Amino acid sequence: MNPTISIVVAIFNRRDELFELLNSLTFQTDKAFEIIIVDDGSLIDLKPTIGNFDGILDIKYFRKDNSGPGLSRNYGSKRASNEWLVFVDSDVIVEKDYIENIKKSILNVPCDAFGGADKAHRGFNLMQKAISYSMTSVFTTGGIRGNKKAVSKFQPRSFNMGVKKEVFEKVGGFSEMRIGEDPDLSMTLWENGFTTAFFDTIAVYHKRRVDFGKFSKQVFQFGCARPILNQRHPKYVKISFAFPTLFLLGYVLGFIEYFILGRGVILAFYGLYTFMVLIHATIVTKNIAIAGMAVISTYIQMFSYGYGFLKSWILLNVFRMKPENAFPKHFHRF
Repeated sequence: MNPTISIVVAIFNRRDELFELLNSLTFQTDKAFEIIIVDDGSLIDLKPTIGNFDGILDIKYFRKDNSGPGLSRNYGSKRASNEWLVFVDSDVIVEKDYIENIKKSILNVPCDAFGGADKAHRGFNLMQKAISYSMTSVFTTGGIRGNKKAVSKFQPRSFNMGVKKEVFEKVGGFSEMRIGEDPDLSMTLWENGFTTAFFDTIAVYHKRRVDFGKFSKQVFQFGCARPILNQRHPKYVKISFAFPTLFLLGYVLGFIEYFILGRGVILAFYGLYTFMVLIHATIVTKNIAIAGMAVISTYIQMFSYGYGFLKSWILLNVFRMKPENAFPKHFHRF
């Protein structure tokens, strides 16, 4: 029996990106799906954008007070009518066979939840492509966001994630976390005996942040969230989570070594790392300008995430603060 699909999109303000997402969904080879759009208290009117697709797409629109993406997805999921919930971020674009490939994969690979990769579309600007490289490269995230071979147990992320509705309801959906709510859900699924899978034919094109400042703030928040997740799910803690912090501390030690001891052994390692990232990014993107920007975005990612992780670890483990008090903006207060 063919799986039935409800796409759930939580959105705050991003009207232009919403149009691009919905436009890409109009070209699906399999048109048997519904779209649940949850307006998370946007400050602009999204109805005219959605109205462009009246009679073309099966869209249900709901507006609610702002609570963050996780709880907004829960809200939309309760109003979905199909067997599978597919969560995508509002700033992604999908290929025309996205729905078709999801259904084929579900039939071929038994699982309770799944995820796919994110990539840079050829139409993205240079900075978006550079940031996309940093977020998916083997030199930064280990490639876990873009390659099933990079992980032994795949952790779906909400920019491109599917869950059986009955399973989603059994575990209570997304938690009150505003940031890190998707790995939190994935690990909760594992703890309850449910299985996840990676589908390599359902990649999405993820626009992400459009400048380095916003990107830095975003990955800093990701870094802050990881020690919180480690507390919630100690069974799945990995030493690799601390690598960006070690990278940051090593860089600082490199400068101390250079200015105090007059040696550059540590900094030479970072020079080699920079060269390897530049060469790899050039090969992957086939553009030296993007590769140069990718070096910058890679360091931003490592430093910002590393600092966020370090700050969070100290507050939670040294000062013994509760996550809700240490990072109140990371949680929705009911």
